[in-house]
Amino acid sequence: MKTVIIKYNAGNIQSVLYALERIGVSALVTDSIQEIQTADKVIFPGVGEASSAMQYLRERKLDTLIKNLKQPVLGICLGMQLMCTHSTENNTNCLGIFEEQVKQFETSDPTIKVPQIGWNTITALKTPLFKGIAENSFAYFVHGYYVAKGKHTIATTNYIQEYSSALHKDNFYGLQFHPEKSALVGEQIIQNFLSL
Repeated sequence: MKTVIIKYNAGNIQSVLYALERIGVSALVTDSIQEIQTADKVIFPGVGEASSAMQYLRERKLDTLIKNLKQPVLGICLGMQLMCTHSTENNTNCLGIFEEQVKQFETSDPTIKVPQIGWNTITALKTPLFKGIAENSFAYFVHGYYVAKGKHTIATTNYIQEYSSALHKDNFYGLQFHPEKSALVGEQIIQNFLSL
């Protein structure tokens, strides 16, 4: 099985690579259109800022490529947000795979920190992506922007309000949390994705 991690100007690619190595999977990190097209599984990770990430993808025609992939694709954190229609982060038009808007967390409570950094629970788990994962399992989050609950939601988390911690449409899956930093729960989710 050929697993590819899409290379672009976003952080956390290395930690995803290590997480795959821990479960005995070697992956290719590439921005080559041909390599991505011929992969069995595609991982689209990301930590960073939406508009510069989208610019990088457009310059290399990766935006069109990702939208047209037919194999299972997993977006992580910024990767998931870029798969939505629009982000309020620098007013960025994204890939439009999920008909969802990405908005910034807003709170008037000074004790609640934005971005959310740390462990939180994932609930209302749907699809085989969460096979063997218990309700209210803990996952690791780092994000200041969120996607509201909608028709593509397959997991929810509560921070300031309930929001989508995972999305699914056709062959596309998105995780707002970092499975590569979520210990055994994250490892199981990555293995489930590779088994889809």
